[in-house]
Amino acid sequence: MREHTADRTDTPAPAELRGDCGSCFGLCCVALPFARSADFAVDKDAGTPCANLRTDHRCGIHATLRERGFSGCTVYDCFGAGQRVSQVTFGGVDWRGGPPERGRGMFDVFPVVRQLHELLWYLTEALTLPAARPLHADLRRTLADTERLAGGTPGELAALDVAAHRQRVNVLLLRTSELVRAGARGRKKNRRNADLMGARLRGADLAGADLRGAYLIAADLTGADLRGADLIGADLRDAELTDADLTGAFFLTQPQVNAARGGPGTRLPDSVTRPVHWTAGG
Repeated sequence: MREHTADRTDTPAPAELRGDCGSCFGLCCVALPFARSADFAVDKDAGTPCANLRTDHRCGIHATLRERGFSGCTVYDCFGAGQRVSQVTFGGVDWRGGPPERGRGMFDVFPVVRQLHELLWYLTEALTLPAARPLHADLRRTLADTERLAGGTPGELAALDVAAHRQRVNVLLLRTSELVRAGARGRKKNRRNADLMGARLRGADLAGADLRGAYLIAADLTGADLRGADLIGADLRDAELTDADLTGAFFLTQPQVNAARGGPGTRLPDSVTRPVHWTAGG
């Protein structure tokens, strides 16, 4: 039996950091642009409602998105930004039927809150990592600051330099990563921002590796040991994770998992759920 490589206690992210489409005005289907590709069947401009969006803000082809060429929709998650902007920032007032400036305001603010909620996800997870205990006070302060920013008015959010805030948070998350990965056995592999697209990594020992921002598109990670690896920002689109062990992997988000391929033998942290399409052969 292989020894565990991460010192952590997995806990699910709070519900407010998971998308709740029933409480959102379909913002991701309107605010965001997409281009005709393997992920989307058509082009769509930012601020233009998707042709599949119904008047009740539900997707008209939700059950067949993959078959219709919209797999990009199935891997997306707003980290709860949609319901916050819809129900809190704009007080539950729909963009439909109102003045154009209301809709534009919602669509401009949504991507900002989405970024802040993603940071809230990482900071919340960092506080579950026992190895990062020396940083817990700083993490709590930064979490509170990020929550305060996310709760700003539409004007405050539109004026926010979210990139600068991300950079400040990233410094703290990097220190967290170093503390957590220090407990991994053997030599710590540094694959930060590495181009590993299509790489043959079957059975690779990547325990405790720094894979921050790595391009792992269509990489074969079958049976790979990714325990205790830092996966923040890693691009896992179509990466093969069958029988891979991601126990204790951290800063792994649901959209990353949704974009990858896996199976019943894939071991995941408790902070994410097994995608339905993994068992459906999609």
